[in-house]
Amino acid sequence: MKIILLGPPGAGKGTQAKLISQKYSIPHISTGDIFRKNISEQTPLGIKAKSYMDKGQLVPDELTIDIVNDRLANDDCKKGFLLDGFPRTVKQAEALDKFLDSKDSKIDNALLIEVPREFILERMTGRRVCKDCGASYHIKFNPPKIEGKCDLCCGKIIQRKDDTEETVKERLDVYSKQTAPLIQYYKNKDSLCVIDGTSEINEVFQKVCNILGSDK
Repeated sequence: MKIILLGPPGAGKGTQAKLISQKYSIPHISTGDIFRKNISEQTPLGIKAKSYMDKGQLVPDELTIDIVNDRLANDDCKKGFLLDGFPRTVKQAEALDKFLDSKDSKIDNALLIEVPREFILERMTGRRVCKDCGASYHIKFNPPKIEGKCDLCCGKIIQRKDDTEETVKERLDVYSKQTAPLIQYYKNKDSLCVIDGTSEINEVFQKVCNILGSDK
């Protein structure tokens, strides 16, 4: 079972990825995790990636593709995998297909967790975190008992820079620009499955399971 997980920032991909990985016993492969591992182990690919990241530059498609292909060649991916954060562009998707073709394989499902822009803005801009212990809150869905103070340690509740309205809008704009062609790419291949991500976590996961079927 070879799956790609698509969706905008704040759609809940990380949570669903963990649940899918556990149920279907396939590795959850995040490009962020791969980069960090290669950099920490100072692999040749990791050293190259770090040289771009240290300059504040995006890692080129070719290098990203090489790093992902290297990870997919591992034994734990033989029975399947879940890709999260890759591909981000049609060029990366085509390279992935080419790599899988060389293994007589292909992507089974591209799962798109769809969440309206307004829903994501409310979800992400309302997030707050304790500056001291890291406890998470939401001003609407899970507010602290005393405004501005953590329930656990009485530390100061803050909004992370990533969760400001300006930053969230910018991330959503980048996602829309990059991913719209990618969504069409998998739609043309009849492998795109759209899932409403506005429901509760377990309800979204049940929709995923209905698409993927039994793990038996």
